[in-house]
Amino acid sequence: MTETLNNEASVEEAKVTNALEILLASNDPKEMTYEEFRGAQFDHGLAWVQFDAGAGGLEVSPSLQRQVEGRLREAGAKPMHPAMFFMHLAGPTIHTHGDAANKKRFLRPMFTGEQRWCQLFSEPGAGSDFAGLATRAIADGEEWVVNGQKVWNTIAHLADWGMLVTRTNPEVPKHRGLTYFAVDMRSDGVEVRPLRQITGEAEFNEVYLTDAKIPDSNRIGDVGDGWRVSLTTLMNERNAIGVGSGVPPKAGSGPVSLLTKLWSEKSEEDRDPVTLDTMMKLYVRSEAQRLTNMRASANSRKGNPGPEMSIAKLAFAELNKDVLSTAVDMMGMLGQIGLDYTFRRPEDLSVDGSESGIQHGFLRVRANSIEGGTSEIMRNILGEQVLGLPGEPRVDKDVAWIEVPRN
Repeated sequence: MTETLNNEASVEEAKVTNALEILLASNDPKEMTYEEFRGAQFDHGLAWVQFDAGAGGLEVSPSLQRQVEGRLREAGAKPMHPAMFFMHLAGPTIHTHGDAANKKRFLRPMFTGEQRWCQLFSEPGAGSDFAGLATRAIADGEEWVVNGQKVWNTIAHLADWGMLVTRTNPEVPKHRGLTYFAVDMRSDGVEVRPLRQITGEAEFNEVYLTDAKIPDSNRIGDVGDGWRVSLTTLMNERNAIGVGSGVPPKAGSGPVSLLTKLWSEKSEEDRDPVTLDTMMKLYVRSEAQRLTNMRASANSRKGNPGPEMSIAKLAFAELNKDVLSTAVDMMGMLGQIGLDYTFRRPEDLSVDGSESGIQHGFLRVRANSIEGGTSEIMRNILGEQVLGLPGEPRVDKDVAWIEVPRN
């Protein structure tokens, strides 16, 4: 059995290595535009290696994607633009649940960056209780007419397309009446408004849909199957935030490197044992998470991650807050100044914000424990789906959505 698995792994690795050699033999990333090279990468099955042939993949283990990214970085390929983060969510969702036309239409331009995506899930009255959403989609011939409001939509102001979940049947329990769509963010009836954050930026948005018309051909999955489709998006979101993708990070990299840098800049008389102890505990936590993430990725043999990814997402969020808080403390009074609160619309996406300065990162990481599922919800998922603990009472589970009392 073990020998068979090893042989299969060797065959898959050889398949990826051969595809890489063919790609780089006729495509030099240093001589091509970003979009051109990523298009060639997709065509050679090296976009998402676990996907079907012809859809950007080679039908091999997703763990081999790291080999691809490492080899392409060595050849001079640019890393994925941060504003393309949502391809890690939309791509697997469309590949898993979309029809052949969806895959052909969306996957390649999504991977090249020609079309950027955002996520339209949460609503003012349906955040942690995502299945309670109220945005309505009503069938009208070959179209759907959508009305509702979404909120906390990261970089929606930059997106060409959005992953939208709507309620198409209010007469059934909340989890069963949802339908998932790809919505053109430039179409009539779609309005994006900025939400100013504590940093002064408006990276988040709220999106209003007013009689927005979506062709039925933009539906991802069956009518009423939106909950199951959306779980694929959510699991991949937690994986992308907590575990990440691409080249494995080096030891001591990430936000914790801010602490070691600050410590190295301190004079001997300013180096106290309490701060050193705190810093080293955070370094150990950071390293444990890095190694755990690498092991989880290497062991993955499925196209879509499971609830275990909530562990990485939860740990990532809490670690980042502790690291940046300690960094501000190590700066002393200098940590209280130097932040630009000017209102601005970012053209990029930053997960922890530390590249814009420690003070900025300290404020930005507050969002880590909210975006992609709150830390409280992550603990519920881990308790119920990983540890097998009893679930919280859900009195509306079998009640038609329209009959559930609301404020």
